[in-house]
Amino acid sequence: MEITEVRIKLMEDHQERLQAFCSLTFDHSFVIRDLKIIEGTKGSFVAMPSRKLTDRCLKCRMKNHLRASYCNQCGSRLPEDRAIKTEEGRAKLYADIAHPIHAASREAMAARIVQAYAEEFEKSKAPGYRPVEMDTDEERYDGEPAGIPTPPAMPSVTGA
Repeated sequence: MEITEVRIKLMEDHQERLQAFCSLTFDHSFVIRDLKIIEGTKGSFVAMPSRKLTDRCLKCRMKNHLRASYCNQCGSRLPEDRAIKTEEGRAKLYADIAHPIHAASREAMAARIVQAYAEEFEKSKAPGYRPVEMDTDEERYDGEPAGIPTPPAMPSVTGA
């Protein structure tokens, strides 16, 4: 698969750790949204899209985020330290939704994203800079985008 587009949405406060959001397009046909570019202690890194982990209230069985102290449904006090710990002893509060399987793939994606971030950051210094529009849940294109060939049709999968 080839990364055919990287879109970077810079954060307005450049002093915060969260530097930008990113979306990746592969082969003009598959998009991963909500990657984050974060300033870490060793430089910028890319965080994959993730969701908050939950568990269920012992009394009413309602799902609650692992940081919640009380159930959102019944108000019961929730046990502390419900999160699974990593090898470093940190609570695992989020799970990746999409991520590369191999380290080489992750490194290649991160390098391309950090490069695009640096380019967008430089563009942002120019007078009249307009931020990139990020994709929404709406259809991205009204029709075939200029200069991009329509990918071949995928074979249909039937349960027959």
